[in-house]
Amino acid sequence: MIRYIRRAAVLCLLLLAALLVNAARVQIIEATSLDKNPANRRVAIARYDDPRGDILVGGRPVTDSRDSGQQLRFERTYTQGPLYAPVTGYSSQTYGTSLLENAEDGILSGSAPMLAPLPFWNDISRGESPGGRVVTTIKPSLQRAAFDGLGGRRGAVAAIEPSTGKILALVSSPSYDPAELSGTGPPVKSAWARLNASGHQPMLNRAIRQTYPPGSAFKIVTAAAALDSGVVGDVDEPSGAPDPYVLPGTRTTLPNAARGCGDASLAYAIQWSCNTVMAHIGVQVGLAGMLDTAGRFGFNDPSLRIPSGVATSNFDRRMSVDQVALSSIGQFDTTATPLQMAMVSAAVANGGDLKRPYLVDRVTRSNGHTLAQNTPVSYHQAMSPSTAQQLQELMIRAVEEGTGENAAIDGARVGGKTGTAQHGLDNSATPYAWFISWAQARDAIRPAVAVAVVVEDASEVRGEISGGGSAAPIARAVMEAALRD
Repeated sequence: MIRYIRRAAVLCLLLLAALLVNAARVQIIEATSLDKNPANRRVAIARYDDPRGDILVGGRPVTDSRDSGQQLRFERTYTQGPLYAPVTGYSSQTYGTSLLENAEDGILSGSAPMLAPLPFWNDISRGESPGGRVVTTIKPSLQRAAFDGLGGRRGAVAAIEPSTGKILALVSSPSYDPAELSGTGPPVKSAWARLNASGHQPMLNRAIRQTYPPGSAFKIVTAAAALDSGVVGDVDEPSGAPDPYVLPGTRTTLPNAARGCGDASLAYAIQWSCNTVMAHIGVQVGLAGMLDTAGRFGFNDPSLRIPSGVATSNFDRRMSVDQVALSSIGQFDTTATPLQMAMVSAAVANGGDLKRPYLVDRVTRSNGHTLAQNTPVSYHQAMSPSTAQQLQELMIRAVEEGTGENAAIDGARVGGKTGTAQHGLDNSATPYAWFISWAQARDAIRPAVAVAVVVEDASEVRGEISGGGSAAPIARAVMEAALRD
């Protein structure tokens, strides 16, 4: 009898060991795959069982959480949602996250390891810390000036502090209220379908995710290439560019909107935006030189993040000579995000030292204790300091005596460059209006802000559209806010 009891005890021990091994397999080895299984609602329930951490602008939260009383308990809410949507993105229980809500999800949801009181605490406890806070670099006054300036028209504004790379404004228009997507159920699905079906694409972040032909605003890059390479030694010297200018190897004549561009100097070409001069100079610099300079400004960099991903601005690596000419005036296949063109202006304003742009100043615990702080980092030396100094003077001249006069601000040094970018089949679509600029108070040591504005649906008659008329007043309002701040 005792022998049978022993056998039964051994069998029970084996069964118990098997249960323990299976429990360990489920809880340790298969835990990750089970967590990711769509049928497992425990992860979603746990995720929304506590309030999400906040995103701050100007020291104040622009997000919050609402207790819905449902199984997925806390829903995201937004203060002035349309104004800050290009910064925050959305956090939806149905459709996930975007922009900062996505890039900083670990901090905001409480799952980031740096929030844990001890190393590997979350892995051991299978729990999460209270959601942390994300403090942005955005200045409310600049954000509001850009948003109101666009007034619902399709377009975007990006503003950067040149000496640090801090993004001070990031606006995309038309916008949307991310609170419409926060919860679950038919209203959320209806809002998602409506926003995605809209021809105005309100959920497209035009400031960092849309590229446009930059048109004449790109001429600043071409001028930097010409001065750095020595192709142009004196900005006031005649360029030798004919008017009309026939694109090399073709019979196509490049037109000018301005007068007096024949054999004009680089200074005159920037002041009045002469296509023929800048295309001629771009050909002299050559593809290799243009490509190198464009790269130092940030073109062709797919790795740029702020921390959300930024669409790659393009300058083709292989082109014929006539295509180089067109690319040198921001046409052909050259495209740029508004953030990229703000970086161009910032590099000029900061003496050629282009700082890496960033949107998050710091992340903190829920009690405000700082966990990580971003600091200025050099991205590229876009041009020599002497070239930057010369371009500053040329951009100032374009505002004080040229096409950018609508951006002038009393009592401040303002440099700018207009752009009117053709696009569409045979350039038949309404041109995009661009303006890039920077501003510095007369008694300040360094510029306060660099701005890029693009307006897609400019309201003027097609033949009268210009960056100076449509985009420059918006840039001026943003610069005035920066100088007051």
